Amino acid sequence: MIRIILFGAPGAGKGTYSAELIKKYKVPQVSTGDMLRAEVKEGTELGKEAHEFMKHGQLVPDQMVIEMVHKRIQEPDAVNGFILDGFPRTVTQANSLDLMLHQMNIELSGVIKIEISQETILSRLTGRRVCTNCGATFNIATMKPKQEGICDKCGHNLIQRPDDQPTTILNRLAIYQKDTEPLIEFYKNKNLLRPVQCEGPYNEALARVFAALEKMAKV
Repeated sequence: MIRIILFGAPGAGKGTYSAELIKKYKVPQVSTGDMLRAEVKEGTELGKEAHEFMKHGQLVPDQMVIEMVHKRIQEPDAVNGFILDGFPRTVTQANSLDLMLHQMNIELSGVIKIEISQETILSRLTGRRVCTNCGATFNIATMKPKQEGICDKCGHNLIQRPDDQPTTILNRLAIYQKDTEPLIEFYKNKNLLRPVQCEGPYNEALARVFAALEKMAKV
């Protein structure tokens, strides 16, 4: 049974690791951002309420996000656990999550924090190139296209997204650190935080993530 929160800076590889965890443990990735967009698209009551905040550029209230998470982790595919991604973002949200899980008689297995240097993140993100047509992703340092600037899959042009520019990345990292620093302390004090060093070869880093999760499952 794996019920975890996954923390990772932009470019740390959180999405890639999540995909591997989903395959291995057969649990869903619970992304509040994805859920919000789905609720809005489906026109649910919650989605309509959330859209009113979103269209005015306002943050969706914590209570609405908690309701979404509560609803999602009761679905059949979450019976063996879940990976919380993008939530909580604040200590207030973390306290609300604690209360909700307590009321549901659910305990977190732990909190995985993917640790990687700022230099590596900058190298990864500034080297990322995305296809303008099919959305395929390449990297000029680690996963080059066969022809420079051209997508291997559909032959359209590859671009560097504006949010992959160095200045933008540094700003995103600063916001991440500011937002997550209090949460790291929060979960460290609860003895739930498990930092995992993810520098170096991908397979070795993934093995360390799996090892941390196996320890959690046995606690």
